[in-house]
Amino acid sequence: MYVLNFLCRQLPAILGKQIEDSLHLTDGQFGMITGLYFAMFYTFISIPIGYLADRTSRSKVLALACAIWSGATMACGMAVGYVQFAISFVVVGFGEAGGVPPSYAIISDYFPPSRRGSALGIFNLGPPIGAALGVAFGASIAASYGWRAAFISLGAVGIFAVLGILFIVREPPKGGLDSPAAMATGKAGFGATLANFCTKPSLLLAAFASGANQFVTYGMGYFVVIFLLREKGMTLKEVAVYYALVLAVAMSGSMFVSGRLLDWFTKRSKQAYALLPAISLVFAIPFYIGFVWAPVWSTALLFLSGTMFLNYFYLTSSVTLVQQEVRPDQRVMSGALLLLVMNFIGLGLGPTYVGAASDFFHASFPHHALQMALYTLVPFYVIAIVLFLCLARVLRRESRTAGEKVQ
Repeated sequence: MYVLNFLCRQLPAILGKQIEDSLHLTDGQFGMITGLYFAMFYTFISIPIGYLADRTSRSKVLALACAIWSGATMACGMAVGYVQFAISFVVVGFGEAGGVPPSYAIISDYFPPSRRGSALGIFNLGPPIGAALGVAFGASIAASYGWRAAFISLGAVGIFAVLGILFIVREPPKGGLDSPAAMATGKAGFGATLANFCTKPSLLLAAFASGANQFVTYGMGYFVVIFLLREKGMTLKEVAVYYALVLAVAMSGSMFVSGRLLDWFTKRSKQAYALLPAISLVFAIPFYIGFVWAPVWSTALLFLSGTMFLNYFYLTSSVTLVQQEVRPDQRVMSGALLLLVMNFIGLGLGPTYVGAASDFFHASFPHHALQMALYTLVPFYVIAIVLFLCLARVLRRESRTAGEKVQ
């Protein structure tokens, strides 16, 4: 389901140039649709959905959400103008809001705490696989039949997948594999869950650090294909093969490796939840600059491989930290709050910023406006690194306080 979730979300990023040409959109308009408009519904609707899922069947909420986003994806392919496409893609966000938080909670109840990092790391292979399949199939279908056919055909796949959720995904007991101390009588209310999230510094810092990280990943991600086609000389068929391979190998490797490393290092210190993504982003910066600078697409893809691998350590770290730090009956809601903060910052503002920056630079750099806009994302790497280092200090302080209480 995560593969389909991310595939439908990424189709505009893959087919952005064709959509812009067909619907006569600027980079700024495209960034608003895929960024701010999408994120406003995707992030804020996740809160009531998370509240509902914590009290009902999480698997059924997931099935309904999949049906909504898949139908809306098909509607995107039928849009004939800016407004119709924007509304359809906003509804995609409305449906996708019910996909990830219930899944985090279901998986956390499938696996004990000592294995959740690896389990969630495997689950987080959904974005790279979805992005890679979206590039491979979406670009191939669009090259042969047009961008509309890609939306309609791939959206239809999700409608059939709903049956798989209903008949295959078992609803596990909430907190069945947690220690008795982690359980509580009754169900946590909305106010209690919100207060716990907002008053715990480690959870808030994890959300804001992840948001800064996503500002780069989504800001870059929604314009990578447009950048490769427009300024690096790639064709859509080359994108369908080579860029798909980069996503499949580099992003998948990042999710798998980060999950294993997280389980290994968090046995020794909780600071690993923050230090692993901080260190990875330090090494990602030169790869990212190389990608934007590279004169030809083949060199750009080599640098992009390193960038993609190092950019995504934050996801498994932050998700696992939040799932570990809250009660079992607060997991969906807390996961939704994490997604609200980091996706509103990253998904909502990242593409919006890059699109607006590209429009701004167009007068001075008509042939390299998007390149200049992508260069301006580098400072946001630094912001994310600083926030993750602050999180490491908070986690160290919390660990010391917990140790003193035990003594």
